Amino acid sequence: MFSTDVAVRWSDMDVYGHVNNARVVTLLEEARTELLFGEGARRGAQTLAEGVVVVELSVRYRQPLVYTASPVRVRLWVSELLAASFAVEYVVAGTGGDAVTARTQLAAYDTAAQRPRRLKPGEREFLAAFRDGR
Repeated sequence: MFSTDVAVRWSDMDVYGHVNNARVVTLLEEARTELLFGEGARRGAQTLAEGVVVVELSVRYRQPLVYTASPVRVRLWVSELLAASFAVEYVVAGTGGDAVTARTQLAAYDTAAQRPRRLKPGEREFLAAFRDGR
């Protein structure tokens, strides 16, 4: 399992007084970027930064996520690891418990060829370290 804090901006709120659903997806993206590209680079899997695309995204809004002066904690892990793709699951903590759960299916991507590619051994090893909440 990987955890990171993501800042919520005042402008992320909508007229209903909670973080807008589209902004929640941005919070997920920021957490995922920190895992794949930040932690990936620190652990020798910087090739993930060469190309990863979102194939599918599902989000469940369990309770309103509201702005506070503190960042929100996002926990994420790899729940599926295939030859060319993988899934990341998320839990976003709110003030009263888990506010959001989500899942993103991602594929390694060759930007020069503009097509999916197989995960490299070092990438698979890195992703496996975060498998199933570990």
